[in-house]
Amino acid sequence: MSKRAARSRVFVVGVGMTKFEKPGRRENFDYTDMVRESVTKALRDAGTSYAEVEAAYVGYCYGDSTCGQRALYQFGQTQIPIINVNNNCSTGSTALYLARQQIQMGAADCVLALGFEKMSPGSLSAKFSDRTSPLDWTFSIMNESRGMTEAPFAPQIFGNAGIEYCEKYGATAEHMIKIGEKNHRHSALNPYSQFRDVYTRDQVANSRKVHGPLTMLQCCPTSDGSGAALLASEEFVVRHKLQDRAIELVAQAMTTDSAQAFNGSAIELAGASMTRRAAQKVFAESGIRPDQIGVVELHDCFSANELITYDALKLCPPGKAHEMVDSGNNTFGGRCVVNPSGGLISKGHPLGATGLAQCAELVWQLRGWCGKRQVPQLQAALQHNIGLGGAVVISLYQKPKEIGGVAVPSKLPEPELRFGYNPAIEYRPVNTTEFESVVAFDRNPYLTANL
Repeated sequence: MSKRAARSRVFVVGVGMTKFEKPGRRENFDYTDMVRESVTKALRDAGTSYAEVEAAYVGYCYGDSTCGQRALYQFGQTQIPIINVNNNCSTGSTALYLARQQIQMGAADCVLALGFEKMSPGSLSAKFSDRTSPLDWTFSIMNESRGMTEAPFAPQIFGNAGIEYCEKYGATAEHMIKIGEKNHRHSALNPYSQFRDVYTRDQVANSRKVHGPLTMLQCCPTSDGSGAALLASEEFVVRHKLQDRAIELVAQAMTTDSAQAFNGSAIELAGASMTRRAAQKVFAESGIRPDQIGVVELHDCFSANELITYDALKLCPPGKAHEMVDSGNNTFGGRCVVNPSGGLISKGHPLGATGLAQCAELVWQLRGWCGKRQVPQLQAALQHNIGLGGAVVISLYQKPKEIGGVAVPSKLPEPELRFGYNPAIEYRPVNTTEFESVVAFDRNPYLTANL
């Protein structure tokens, strides 16, 4: 590997994901099976093998230490660094953030970002009762400012943020209902979504009440699934002739809570200040303006969070998110399509995989592969992934005009030429031949016999 200046260009050259599933619904779907599928797809997308991977960052929230090693050893024991990452719901994007840094610093040319989750049915809950909760201050402030109900804690936090937004700016519960309806409608076109049913606004509004304005069809489900992205340096892209698939990750920022988050505001408690700061950094780093963003994968764990996040991402003027909803500027035919994948509400939310699934959707969009859910005339794509506790990762992607001083063709090859099908619009599991085509080398005979 040659030496390169710090802050080198970074490209996504391969993405892959599983279909997101209701926990326990799919047989033979342990985290090792999920990773076998997502990583095989990402490596095949890049036209390379695991032997080229120099480091891996593996995100998950529910699992023992070194699950990353166990998941990846099936591709070969190449002795690369495998770093396990846990950052709540922003875990997948945190793995992506760390992988990009590795390449920017010149420490590697090809790095894998991977996320997976095998979850339990039902709402999220604390796993440890014998130690301080990382959200103890959050719960205390929420209780003092809004009180607490018997509802699960996450919809209370984000539902209260939606209530405050309505109080301050004149939005109503109807705007959150419209967001839920939109995302379910979008997910009907995504074969990877856990839910693909289309619902009317009345059905969204009349589904089971959860907390405040939130109903069940405005809340993300727990899910099983995995996503993967292979990141590469400009030199790697040129050397392996990957210009026909490389999407540039032009800017990225990760932030944590500010003091403002604990001032009693429900909006700030839900992470708005983290998002604002990260968005500022990303737009400054990239030189791209918010009005140039044509598609956003936004962390809509609840419809209320999508509503309050339009402001923070500068997709609309402060306090005007509900006007953006009413105008249709958050869906097809409007200025910016938010969550064409269906978002977390419909696609599902396996915590460690969510950020990598968002990445996959935006890479497919920028390649122009998404068929009926394709956003036209894209210049740039934005990804927002938030975890309470807290952390926000925002990433900005763009189809490059040149790589290594050579112009990139405006029209990329059709995916069918590479895969035999279009993975953006058709879900297929991987077979043994596909898996064996990307492993690094002959593995330990014991492992081979027990795969």
